[in-house]
Amino acid sequence: MTVLDVRALGRATLARQLLLDRADLSPLDAVAHLCGLQAQEPQEPFVGLWSRVRDFAPGDLSDLLVERRVVRTHLMRRTVHLVAADDVLAWRARHDPMLRQRVLGVYRRDLDGVDLDELAAAGRAVLSDDEPRSMAELARAVADRWPTTAPRALGEMLVAALVPMAQLPPRGLWRTKGGVRNLPLSTWLGREIDPLPADGADPVGQALLRRYLAAFGPAATADLRAWSGLAGLPAAVAAARDELVSFRDERGRELLDLPDAPRPDPDTPAPVRFLPAFDNAILGFDDRSRIIDDAHRGLSVAGERVVLVDGRVAATWTVEDDTVVAKPLRRFSRAERADVLAEGRALAAFLRAGRARVDAA
Repeated sequence: MTVLDVRALGRATLARQLLLDRADLSPLDAVAHLCGLQAQEPQEPFVGLWSRVRDFAPGDLSDLLVERRVVRTHLMRRTVHLVAADDVLAWRARHDPMLRQRVLGVYRRDLDGVDLDELAAAGRAVLSDDEPRSMAELARAVADRWPTTAPRALGEMLVAALVPMAQLPPRGLWRTKGGVRNLPLSTWLGREIDPLPADGADPVGQALLRRYLAAFGPAATADLRAWSGLAGLPAAVAAARDELVSFRDERGRELLDLPDAPRPDPDTPAPVRFLPAFDNAILGFDDRSRIIDDAHRGLSVAGERVVLVDGRVAATWTVEDDTVVAKPLRRFSRAERADVLAEGRALAAFLRAGRARVDAA
């Protein structure tokens, strides 16, 4: 079986993540291809798409949110993602058990004795007037029924798990601040969530597998679990296995992939790219060594924005005093420094930050 080394996997990841060449895609098609963008920090997806889509205009993404073609919602790993409306309606029911378990993992003691189906019904009754509510408002509205339960636990369980929600604009619009106001997805989108088949088949799991490999592969099943948060995909993998090809990584793990998906030559030049906080190009794997050194793995969960140089995390970046500042994690060559500065200036122009600089390592 062919072994793909870290560099080969890195180049494949960059190609799938639209980071090897900016893509001539609409923002909607890019969001769909990427299986959503992690978005708990509302402005970060704009940088994520700017780094991936040629001639990206931030107003186009804002328009998608207002037009209800893209929504902010809890989905993969119980984190907030920007997801195409068609995808969230197709995928949400498959995520429901995972979302419940993840919230219970935090609030199990608080929610002891709370009938979750009863809580869901109470939340839906409050929301039946189609009035958007914050999590705190929703928790207060049902608190009389569970007066000894921490309101935060009630609100988190309702908003992140029991009632599929959309976070409404202006939350997530370009250069706009707004608190989280929630409505049921079916109310906001005017369509019901797709039910799971009654026969126990898992077509959604198979679709998620194929979509994940198209955007992240080649990848191990552990990577698929780390991205989605779903543990119950072995049946989907087994059902699709005859359609897939297999490789090994240097650790000996089996990697699955789509037969015709791009796997560029490992020596393909990789441009400098500035990634936003919590970008799924890093978080979408269990083994992230294809793109970030183990010594820096903590950056990927700490909300640090990172810079890719030659396809790997080589710096962090911030905006300070109207300047995009890159702080290297290793010594840059003169050519690398020049490339980081050039891309930083382009990012500064996009953000209207004015200038860019590279601080010495």
